[in-house]
Amino acid sequence: MNLPTKEQLITIYGESEESRKRFAQLTERFQELYHHEQAAYFSAPGRTEIIGNHTDHNGGKVIAASIDLDTIGAASVNGTNVVHITSEGYTREIVVDLRELRTLMGHSGTEGLVAGMLEGVQKAGFAVSGFDAYVSTTVIPAAGVSSSASFEMLVCSIVNALFNDGGMTVTDYARVGQYAENTYWKKDSGMMDQMACAVGGTVLFDFAQPGCPKYEKMDVSFQDFGYQLVIVNTGKGHADLSDAYSGIPAEMKEAANVLGVSLLHETTLEDLLAKCGEIENDRALLRSVHFFEENDRVEQAAVCIRQHQGEALLELMQQSGHSSWELLQNCYDVRDCKEQKVTRMLALTRLFLKKSGRGICRVHGGGFAGVIMCVLPNEEAERYVGYIAEYVGRENVYPMNIRKAGAVQLVTQSDR
Repeated sequence: MNLPTKEQLITIYGESEESRKRFAQLTERFQELYHHEQAAYFSAPGRTEIIGNHTDHNGGKVIAASIDLDTIGAASVNGTNVVHITSEGYTREIVVDLRELRTLMGHSGTEGLVAGMLEGVQKAGFAVSGFDAYVSTTVIPAAGVSSSASFEMLVCSIVNALFNDGGMTVTDYARVGQYAENTYWKKDSGMMDQMACAVGGTVLFDFAQPGCPKYEKMDVSFQDFGYQLVIVNTGKGHADLSDAYSGIPAEMKEAANVLGVSLLHETTLEDLLAKCGEIENDRALLRSVHFFEENDRVEQAAVCIRQHQGEALLELMQQSGHSSWELLQNCYDVRDCKEQKVTRMLALTRLFLKKSGRGICRVHGGGFAGVIMCVLPNEEAERYVGYIAEYVGRENVYPMNIRKAGAVQLVTQSDR
């Protein structure tokens, strides 16, 4: 089998030696399992949320970026109506029959997610048939860097290349992923994770138009300002927190309904304050205040990026983190308030940053569990990694960079 070219590996990963080994191992396992003579190769990154915490589902704005952790796959058409997917590290193969998708609705596992995506592809008017795939990932699972969305966008890339001649857009990908999570997983999620993984690079999103977000690519990374992004896995995953996560958009919409609209972006902070006495759910009110102030911060952050004002951007990100902790309240689950892995790691990180005098930290992504983000000067990064590793283990600390490529099919020598 022909592997991805050295040139494309360098474009995506910044190197070709280690990534080529990774794809070679992927190919070997794919051949062992599915016996195809040729394969197409794909990559979809995880994502980091820079600013705009929990705003997408109410029509808000977000700046997010793809990261250099990704899910890769080798795939081939199998000539049947059945999809077979095997993931490295899992002994059980995912098997989904295209003729029986609805039997998996409500299934919380990967089978349900894949079935939902395949139905979403069909409902969007695109073609899909049976294929075999072997996938491997470096994206931290159930930790807030969008391992699910990375997998979803990989599957969409496969379907697009194998059956649709590249006719699906990144927005189509995101709609398919959202449909699967909303309809099959019963998870009230927006499209931000999927869009960030699909588009790639640093991107400003506006989700005011349902199902059709606007986006603007912004050519920037923290390295441009002399800073390093470090993601810390706090030790508790999102697996049992769907209700807490879904409660945020639900409560924001609850407040919006009092104001006579469906989503908060259709109204203003002034309208909210004028009717706050009619909102009996205090937390819904606080989360709504967060929404409006967060949207303003995103707009200010976009200006900072365009004007190369790194320190001002970091200050806005820190304000966003404080708001997530105090108003949005997604740093721990109130049903088990004695377990606070996120706030624990934030407190420890703040102690470090207080000594160094520069850098920020905040809850990352959906929250309640998973990971925190720390952005600090390059010269302090190694010392911070050693410091925080004492509390969580080195294997849970991830210095990372923003990658420019989103969900892509990789070029092989045979494609030329």
